[in-house]
Amino acid sequence: MNRTAKTLLVLALVAVVAMAFRVSWNALRDVARVIGADATAATLYPFVVDGLMALALVATLVLTDERDKRFALRVLATYTLASLVLNYVHGLVPELHGKAVDWGRLADWDPANWALVLLATSLPVGSIYFGSDLVAKVLHHQPTTAVRVPDGESADEPAHLPHTPADTPRGLPGTAPAETRPDAAPALSAQVEEYADAVRTDDPHTPHTSRTGELSVEEEASRQAQFEDAELERVRQDARRTYAESVQAARPLSARALGEAYGMSESWARKQILAVRDTEDADRPHLVAVSGD
Repeated sequence: MNRTAKTLLVLALVAVVAMAFRVSWNALRDVARVIGADATAATLYPFVVDGLMALALVATLVLTDERDKRFALRVLATYTLASLVLNYVHGLVPELHGKAVDWGRLADWDPANWALVLLATSLPVGSIYFGSDLVAKVLHHQPTTAVRVPDGESADEPAHLPHTPADTPRGLPGTAPAETRPDAAPALSAQVEEYADAVRTDDPHTPHTSRTGELSVEEEASRQAQFEDAELERVRQDARRTYAESVQAARPLSARALGEAYGMSESWARKQILAVRDTEDADRPHLVAVSGD
């Protein structure tokens, strides 16, 4: 959809909302007069109810967080239902428009009248609370910037650019520009390798380039396992050092406290404590009784 169509759609929506507000404004103004509002308050009352509906609609379109968007939709649905109920009451009681009903009387049945008066009088207070909350959410909202990703690539992977060596010799025969052939980069790389091999054969003292190919799955798994073992051993040594220092400070840690400090279980910490004690026993000199001849 082009910009002109979007603009016309938004203008049509604004026109429909404005006309609907005018129809609802008549009913809400008469209801406000019945519950005790003066002429100025009754004129502003429709803006309180239907105005918050418009604010909640805008907040729903602007907010991207799921919780905030759900909250804005709930406010919109609640005030839409409340406006519908008051408009329905205004249609059932034509005397509201002619001021022929008693003050504070929206229905003949007392429980229904109490509920309607409570609803009509609580909407302005709710508009202050929910409106302030929606405005705060919109002002603190940080929109996420969309990154345009080329076709065939995922957003979390960087785009792969063809690598051209800095020492590429010029004037190699049989080469075409990279834009003309899709396999230009591999062919150019192959020719560069051939040229480099030729140079190396001329100079026997030229060191060979190191192999930088990708590691196999087994080698990667082996390196990962070695790294994990080294990391576990480092954690063990740190835990043992911590317990030894606590013993020297005359405040030895318990197995539970030591395990929680390093994110391990109590049994793991107990093993480290036993290892420290075994080391201390091995380092402590032992007295051996020697019998005299």
